[in-house]
Amino acid sequence: MNWMMRTIVPALLWTAFCAAHVDAFAQASRDELFGVSPAKPETPPPEPRSRDELFGTPPAPPAESQPSRGELFGLEEKEEPARAFRWGGFYNGQLAYTHSHPGHWSRAVSRLQLEGRGELVPGVRYVVSARADIDPVYFDSNFYPGRVQDDQDFEFMLRENYLDFSAGDWEFRLGRQHIIWGEVVGLFFADVVSARDQRDFILPSFDVIRIPQWAARAEYFGNDWHAELVWIPYQSYDEIGRPGAEFYPAGLIADDIPDAVFASDDRPARNVSNSAWGVRVNTLVDGWDLAAFYYRSHSATPTFHRDIVPVNGTPIAVFTPRHARIWQAGATLSKDLGAFVLRGEAVYTDGQRYSVDTLDDADGVVKRNSFDYILGFDIAVPADMRLNIQVFHRHIFGDADHIVPKSDGFGASVWISHKITPVLEPQLLWIQSLSHGGDRMLRPRLNWYVTQNATLAFGVDIFAGPDDGFFGRYNNRDRVYAELRYDF
Repeated sequence: MNWMMRTIVPALLWTAFCAAHVDAFAQASRDELFGVSPAKPETPPPEPRSRDELFGTPPAPPAESQPSRGELFGLEEKEEPARAFRWGGFYNGQLAYTHSHPGHWSRAVSRLQLEGRGELVPGVRYVVSARADIDPVYFDSNFYPGRVQDDQDFEFMLRENYLDFSAGDWEFRLGRQHIIWGEVVGLFFADVVSARDQRDFILPSFDVIRIPQWAARAEYFGNDWHAELVWIPYQSYDEIGRPGAEFYPAGLIADDIPDAVFASDDRPARNVSNSAWGVRVNTLVDGWDLAAFYYRSHSATPTFHRDIVPVNGTPIAVFTPRHARIWQAGATLSKDLGAFVLRGEAVYTDGQRYSVDTLDDADGVVKRNSFDYILGFDIAVPADMRLNIQVFHRHIFGDADHIVPKSDGFGASVWISHKITPVLEPQLLWIQSLSHGGDRMLRPRLNWYVTQNATLAFGVDIFAGPDDGFFGRYNNRDRVYAELRYDF
């Protein structure tokens, strides 16, 4: 009962406040678990047909004659905006209570993102955007360490800020931008260019979790094919937070070391030799959208390296997150087969480092190559219902017994939603490892479409499995939450 009073009652009060003030708001993404762009509550959600629909980017207005090259290849459309400045954005507020070992408030975040776009001079378009996050939970907390509070109490960040222009069959984009190469829904396999904010693990929607890259991108459009060249002079990396944060990814690597210390993220120097680059080519063959890519970079996700450092005559283990130089090659496919839409991705990664939970290795890290693939099925179901099923597999070449967290082997995910009234839509996301002792994440959620552009949601995040599992390492992070999203 005490747990219910601490958790449910504040959430209901917060919900009542939001509902009382929500008439000025607008509907958020209906599928924030997967980052899919919304359909209006009055109509059944359409099956996604492009990356614009999947990832919430505004599609270009439909052409009255032949489809554009971007529509033909399912690519992000570069609008032809008027010279006048236009702006928009979103507000996202979330209240979360983690109810186990021990119970505590873990989120009361308010996010406000503003975006403006227009035409600088004829033929040169621009986008500017920024976001501010503020979370009173971290103002003065007795639960989180000081450096976690400093990291998560307030943050201002630049989002997409770029220029677009064309020259013949070439289109160019210069500046901070999202570069999305994936096809599947909700999981990151072939989406190798994106960096991610993982301080809330993989829970936020895609427009919150993705970190743009400073890049120069050139795209060439042939008659039935498309090529993309990317150069990233100063790479962005995953944000993992600070030791003691809710989802700090240290896992079990320091459990047997009583005097372990975690250093700050050691990112590569910003110089040309550390830049990233890639190329991607795709084409349409009998309705199949096929693509292949190569990407050379530093790993966006850090690996914890262990060093033994003497302090006052006592050896201390210092764990430092570092980013290895890697290359990745892969392919994607998608095809509408009538009864379902098939999506697939495969990626080979060379040079990745992994943390291990044994003291036998000198620096606590092993170098392994890996091959990942995933097949997803958007299955046709009755109106007002959506169903997505995905199966995936990671094969790590060489000994993987001591790698943590365990991420090799087979897995599957199921996402289903159904509108039970015009404004109420329950959803369920279930991601399950089939190789590591029931390692899984379960996310039931209820969306309430209060107005056309505002959504109020209630949900539970449940993690289960072995302590060295990808999800099981957060066994004591189960939480309940309420969330408000307003797009304008």
